Amino acid sequence: MAPRNLLYMRSNFLFGSRCWMIRFSAEILFKSVSFRLFSMKCDNADSEPLESEELLNNLLTMGVDVDMAKKRQPGVFNRRGTNEQNLKTFLLSKGASKEVIASIISRYPRAMTRTPESLSYRWDLWRRIVTSDLEIVAILERSPESFFRSSNNLNLEKNIEFLYSVGLTHKCLCRLLTSAPRTFSNSLELNKQMVEFLRDVCLSLGHNDPTGFVRKIIFKNPFILIQSTKRVKTNIEFLQSTFNLNNEQLLVLIHGPGAKILDLSNDCMRRNYTNIKERLFSLGCTTEEIRKFVLSCPDVIFLGEKKFSDKIDCLIEEKISISQIIENPRILDSSISTLKSRIKELVNAGYNLSTSNISLLSWSQKRYNAKLKKLNTGQNVVLGN
Repeated sequence: MAPRNLLYMRSNFLFGSRCWMIRFSAEILFKSVSFRLFSMKCDNADSEPLESEELLNNLLTMGVDVDMAKKRQPGVFNRRGTNEQNLKTFLLSKGASKEVIASIISRYPRAMTRTPESLSYRWDLWRRIVTSDLEIVAILERSPESFFRSSNNLNLEKNIEFLYSVGLTHKCLCRLLTSAPRTFSNSLELNKQMVEFLRDVCLSLGHNDPTGFVRKIIFKNPFILIQSTKRVKTNIEFLQSTFNLNNEQLLVLIHGPGAKILDLSNDCMRRNYTNIKERLFSLGCTTEEIRKFVLSCPDVIFLGEKKFSDKIDCLIEEKISISQIIENPRILDSSISTLKSRIKELVNAGYNLSTSNISLLSWSQKRYNAKLKKLNTGQNVVLGN
């Protein structure tokens, strides 16, 4: 027994020693790794590029709002090299003023990262669509992101060529460029998918001019190319089933007044339509009246519950009947403040809104002012007599 116990004790000792050595070695290893990681972290922190004093001085001299620029895109100020002087020289050569250049950099400082070669190439591509340098400058002043958001000029060139090839006009491409510039940042494949989808929709509804159909929808809704085909498909199906439309009626709707709502999220479309329906039901409208109301002006689906209710309440408080609103849904395009001020002006001019045409509440300002002037002149003549 003694030799066996001795052997057992020896084994335990050796095993325990081995475990202790492994544990000790592991601790040393992990401490070493941790120390190295910590050192690397410190080294990286120390090596992070600081804001360039030269860059800040240049921007201040150029009149850039540096605080705004830092809030918009702070990472630009830690780059090792920027091209603010080259950007300034380039834009000046295209007719931009120093104030416009300062505004562009203040709002989109990433513009400073573009090289002169990239800027020149991109500018030439834009000139295939936009007729003059000054027109491009005006676009950049309004939305610098549209030009500087992407540096992939090859992708831009391919998209321009593709969109021209599917029958989009110069005017349509210009509208896309100014309203939905992300279209040109899409991969070519994404734009092709949407165009093919719209063509398939057209043919499935019995229309024999898919090119004209696609062109019309994109012109009416320039944002559709930056949406998913799944979203647009779901919305088309919702419109057809909800309003019980045959193919011809659906075709007229989606490439006409309904084109603008095709890129809404489906949840938003359903929710807003439900709100409209419930509110109009509460005011005594029939299902057919509600259907007619929405189909004649699908843009009302953009209105959320509160905004829609507030506009309806504003009109009803001024003795305008719900039947008048149903017949003139476009008046809901106007803001509540515009509706209130126009109603007040018309009432003061002797116009009876409860018995007269209320469509002038949605007229353009120029046309409305001319009508109001005529009403006031007529009232003054009557009072003078």
